[in-house]
Amino acid sequence: MTQNQISYFINPENAPGFSQMEGLKTKILTGLCGEKMMMVLNSTLPDHTVPTHSHPHEQIGMVYSGKAKLKIGDEERIVQKGDFYCIPANVPHSDTCIGDEPFVMLDIFYPVREDFVEKLKKMRR
Repeated sequence: MTQNQISYFINPENAPGFSQMEGLKTKILTGLCGEKMMMVLNSTLPDHTVPTHSHPHEQIGMVYSGKAKLKIGDEERIVQKGDFYCIPANVPHSDTCIGDEPFVMLDIFYPVREDFVEKLKKMRR
């Protein structure tokens, strides 16, 4: 399979990844081969918080593992494995990992996060 060919089956162990900031690791599962959506695993490590931020991308997802305090807009909840969420474009959101295991979110972005693509390109140079 060539680098630009889409694989229909995804192995997260082989997915490219990077650290967005201290305590937040990202693995890109799809979105690097011309797709219109991007799927990533975002992991907030224990004792870390992803500060409030927003972006022009729609973001939907599911808690893959772990537990966290997740704030979306003015709403805040404790979420854990199996919980779903929807973050519209430009809505501020943040999370804080609770417990001893990483808080892992399976996120789908639309459109593709070009900032993630660029970060990977810079790392590969």
